[in-house]
Amino acid sequence: MTLHPVPHTVGVPAQPQAQATSQSLAQSTEATLIYNAKAGTSERASPDHLVEELAAIGYRPIYRATASPDDIAQALEGARGTLFVAGGDGTLRAVALHLLARPEEERAALRVGVIPMGTANNVARTLGVLGDPLEVIRAYAGAQAVPFDVGRVRGPWGQDLFLEACGCGLFADVMAEYGPDEGKSVLRAVQAMIRAMPGFAPPTVSLTLDGRAFPDDAYTILEVMNTSATGPTLRFSTHADPTEGTLDVIRVAHSDRESMLAYLTSLLTDTFEDRPSVQSHDARVTEISYVGQIFHVDGETRQAAPGGRVSIEAWPGALQMLRPQRQP
Repeated sequence: MTLHPVPHTVGVPAQPQAQATSQSLAQSTEATLIYNAKAGTSERASPDHLVEELAAIGYRPIYRATASPDDIAQALEGARGTLFVAGGDGTLRAVALHLLARPEEERAALRVGVIPMGTANNVARTLGVLGDPLEVIRAYAGAQAVPFDVGRVRGPWGQDLFLEACGCGLFADVMAEYGPDEGKSVLRAVQAMIRAMPGFAPPTVSLTLDGRAFPDDAYTILEVMNTSATGPTLRFSTHADPTEGTLDVIRVAHSDRESMLAYLTSLLTDTFEDRPSVQSHDARVTEISYVGQIFHVDGETRQAAPGGRVSIEAWPGALQMLRPQRQP
């Protein structure tokens, strides 16, 4: 397997910004609907249906279609009040990266409401936003915004932000084999895992959590989770909470690993953290030595020349996300 490193940098503020005040998040009827027509379940509701339903709960929405990430910047021009993002995790990530590059006071004046229409919908699931798109919108009536954390990464390849997870080990290697650009599929993920497993030999790395150093070890799984799941709905962390200001660090030492069937079964039944080989810690800052291993940042992979460290930290309340007062 050959992965060609590509320098990657996104704008990351040097220091965490303060959470938005309740005054800056005062209820506004202005809204922009970002709609990805290529999302996995977009046939379930047309833009006209979504606009009508948003109007029915008191918003004055403007509809902006997007066919690719390149359309996001133009779609966000002049957006005020609430951004309703109809699409999958990829669409939401593209919108979030644009918002996170804005000044704090401008970003704090915007709320984001997810209308899950993708395949995995990992962010929406963690926030409890599931169901038919029109039912989701109805559940947003009177909803309040909650602070949503974002992960910030600094590594030899540059700087990154993530909504879901970042890590190294078997899953990152599988992600590189999987080819995220081909779309999310549990079946393809399993096939990629079968291809990646025979030659998988994790390097020994150092790990520090909030200044606490652990003995150097080789890890089959080393994931820093902001949401409960990542990739094609792989639920590494049952307890991850993107509103609490910390990240959930999930690790499996290679010497303690169990059978792959046991891990696959637990991922599908949301019991991964219950496995005896799985260790879980909450941390604001995670540091991992970089020896050339593949990392994934959400659904993308990163690799660079060996040397240095990868620092992963929580950015508390970086975004303001709507959470329904009731389940859809």
